[in-house]
Amino acid sequence: MKILVLNGPNINMLGIREPGIYGKQTFSDLLDLINQTAKETGIAIDQYQSNHEGALVDKIQAAYGDYDGIVINPAAYTHTSVAILDALKSVSIPAVEVHISDVDSREAFRQISYAGMYCEKTIKGQGIDGYRQAIIYLTEKYGS
Repeated sequence: MKILVLNGPNINMLGIREPGIYGKQTFSDLLDLINQTAKETGIAIDQYQSNHEGALVDKIQAAYGDYDGIVINPAAYTHTSVAILDALKSVSIPAVEVHISDVDSREAFRQISYAGMYCEKTIKGQGIDGYRQAIIYLTEKYGS
């Protein structure tokens, strides 16, 4: 099994940006957790982060025929990007949406998730462990 992990804008600033909301773990800690989860589950994982919507759309489109699952934290694009939603729909790869914070308890505009309209599961408020949970979910559901 091969999973693509995508992170949107400002995720690379983990540990620096609003640690009261996103925690003190760094982006490097997140990458390490994902790599460790890949090792534990015996699957291949590629990771990509961009602050640019089009770059994320390009990665989703390029995943077609090459990946068995997508874990995505669209970050701020969660609430604005129909383009990311359409890209996910176009490739028809099983996807899980992850949010480090509990977006349901935050500002009203964060209640809308365009990407989540495609994703079969959303994990929120679990810190960076949500990524591990998403990877395990996809691995258990779609095989290794």
